[in-house]
Amino acid sequence: MIRMALAAVVLAYLPGALLFRLPVADRPRRASLSAEERAFWAIVISLAWSLGTVLVLAALDHYTLAALVSVNLVVSFIMAAIGGRRLSYRGTAALPSWTMALPISLALAGAWRFTPPAEYIIGGKDPGTYIGEGVQIGQRGSIVIHDPVIAAVPPALRNLFIPYYRSESYYSLRFMGFFVQDPDRGDVMGQFPHLLPASIAVGYSLDGLSGARLTTTAWAIVGLVAVYFAGARLVGRLAAFAASLLLSLNVIEVWYGRYPNAEVALQTLLFAVLLAFARSHQDDDAFFAPVAGVLAGLLLFLRIDAALGLAAVACALAVMYVGAGHRPRLSFVVPFAAIGAVGVWYLFGPMQAYMALPLVYLRHLPMAALLAAALGLAGGFGLLLWLRRRHGDRARAAVPLVVIAVLVGAAGYAWFFRAPGGRLTDYDAHALRTFTDFYLLRPGLIAALAGIVVVVRRDFWRDPALIITFSAFALFLFYKIHIFPYHFWMTRRFLPVILPGALLLAAAAAVGPASGTPKGWRLARTIIGVLFLAFLGQRYIAAAAPVMPHVEYAGIIPYTERLASTFGDRDLVIVESRNVTGSDTHVFALPLAYIYGRNVLVLSSPRPDKAMLEAFLSDARQRYAHVYFVGGGGTDLLSSHITARPVADARVQVPEYDSPWNAYPQGVRRKDFEYSVYELALGTAGANGFSLDVGFQDDLNVVRFHAKETSDGRTVRWTGPQSFVAITGLTGRERTLSLVMHDGGRPAGAMPARVTVYFNDALVGTVDVTSGFRTYDLPLPPDAVARAATMSAPAQLRLVSTTWNPRALLGGNDDRDLGVMVDRVEVR
Repeated sequence: MIRMALAAVVLAYLPGALLFRLPVADRPRRASLSAEERAFWAIVISLAWSLGTVLVLAALDHYTLAALVSVNLVVSFIMAAIGGRRLSYRGTAALPSWTMALPISLALAGAWRFTPPAEYIIGGKDPGTYIGEGVQIGQRGSIVIHDPVIAAVPPALRNLFIPYYRSESYYSLRFMGFFVQDPDRGDVMGQFPHLLPASIAVGYSLDGLSGARLTTTAWAIVGLVAVYFAGARLVGRLAAFAASLLLSLNVIEVWYGRYPNAEVALQTLLFAVLLAFARSHQDDDAFFAPVAGVLAGLLLFLRIDAALGLAAVACALAVMYVGAGHRPRLSFVVPFAAIGAVGVWYLFGPMQAYMALPLVYLRHLPMAALLAAALGLAGGFGLLLWLRRRHGDRARAAVPLVVIAVLVGAAGYAWFFRAPGGRLTDYDAHALRTFTDFYLLRPGLIAALAGIVVVVRRDFWRDPALIITFSAFALFLFYKIHIFPYHFWMTRRFLPVILPGALLLAAAAAVGPASGTPKGWRLARTIIGVLFLAFLGQRYIAAAAPVMPHVEYAGIIPYTERLASTFGDRDLVIVESRNVTGSDTHVFALPLAYIYGRNVLVLSSPRPDKAMLEAFLSDARQRYAHVYFVGGGGTDLLSSHITARPVADARVQVPEYDSPWNAYPQGVRRKDFEYSVYELALGTAGANGFSLDVGFQDDLNVVRFHAKETSDGRTVRWTGPQSFVAITGLTGRERTLSLVMHDGGRPAGAMPARVTVYFNDALVGTVDVTSGFRTYDLPLPPDAVARAATMSAPAQLRLVSTTWNPRALLGGNDDRDLGVMVDRVEVR
């Protein structure tokens, strides 16, 4: 514990504190800042330095916690030697005051609201990818994952696991979110930029998976404080504290403060950039210009969305120069340009697979509209320059009025007039309403619009970058949400800037400075404002109450650890395909390989080529002690030469928050993972007929069925529109197919349950399935059975079913197309 605490100080405080104290760039000016802001900058600068160092070390394949600590200690020693006794403020610094309690209170509120973090370590979505990338940097010390399991797959057999996608940016998928770049060397690259994974790597190095999970919480806490300090400079301490406190209570911040994501890091760094930019360009503090430049450059290693923030800062620079004659500082531009150049090379080089979708989006933008926007922007800047040269004060006064008109006008249009139609979807048309009704609330929107009028008119030139950045995010994302509208998934778009910005504006309208107002009215306004904000806070607490006790996927870590313990270091684990119907077992492949160090491959198809699979197993048995298969949805991989021995069965239930389409989540549901483990071998399977208990250790015989279930004490699966059963062990003398089926209790309005049966494409018959489990016997064509018995591949039983959809007929979230329940299949 002491070792971790000391390492945390060296990584997250010491370098920044020493740099901040160096007697350069007019130190007395920054020494006059409050004690709490000086501590904040020590932390932010240290984090930026440490994470930048992690990226450099990992790019060189040399990251370790010891190396990072050593670099920080050496750099700190050099700064201490340079500064010497001059590092002491000698009484020139502002002393701590009661205001220190405000950011400390926010940090404590964040620690309360944002813990415990989610146990999201599995694959399938962004959170597991971030965790996997970070843990891999922590374990292997490199951004590029050199994966020996991929390199060992014979080239002729790669299509079993990593088929060539014919993409310019990558060869194939290793796991969802991990791209195979070079199969010969086994080089794999994570999907997402590596700044957040670098922080996860440090957390993992400090305290294993617990430290990796808490990284998101740490980012969210620092983000609250960053919003407070940036807001305090613009709207005052009271309003900024109230807004940041409301932010900690909001369900979006609570959810993502516990859920691995880059948006909380973007919130932290972007508000730090905006504060440093304002300190350097509006407050004329030279020290903060390179700080802002470095932090802005690092944003390119975080998310592509950060480019919108950087464009907004660039726009602010242009507005300041054209409208007020303020030139950008070279000490900001040079470090930003240097790091930004590396960032652009990084995004279009190593991260080209990540950039593929943004580039597709850019290519499909209407060029005429872009040209019109560019001409309009150029014309606006030209008009502003003309006004400044002839009417300087009028030009400065006109800019805030234009910003107010655009924001309020756009909000009015979006609320009252924007409607879906043509290519405009309902969730894009109603994005502002969705954000307001579910997360900000209508009184909050009204207060935020009032805050726009007050703050922008009065204080635009005090912090144009913050105001323009908020405006850019709001206009861009409320125009097109650019994400599937699953709640809370879509709310990621509102988290970094829009929600904190709206709360800052609302709090400014409620309790912000009111110069020129009589003292009595100021007191009354403050009381009313506090009551209003307390009302918002109470509503936010109520909305977040169901989330507070919830831990997403609680228990999945011990389950995965037990599964990993089933296999040894010299075993190979083959996991079912991502394309299996009704099963998500493939999500365990990522943590098994990239957290617990097992040798794992994921099948590319639920029906792999049998000859290729036999050849692969023959090769694998020379490299690995055992070859196992893990699946739960159905995979056709048995043949007369491939056998399987059941090893284990497991059913995992973990809590997962409901995420409906374009609607607020209703609560927690249970996420089921049911799978079996088999040991695969090469040999001759016996010809002794076929009998399958569907739903029990049937994973190697069924394809395109839904997940295992239990009904009336029987293990069953639902068929889909077309489902398959692999029939093995035939002697050639079988004549009868027996199916035990149940229509599942179809509701009124559903088509009658009917199943048409084919044996190796030979029509066997059609069955009208009724209620209750019944045995349906069908005669098999003798010649088809005789031919099937001579083949190496199993015979294929195809069931074509009429289906019904529970969500369409009954409502709810079950969107499966269900045929009939199948309990048993026998060929005799």
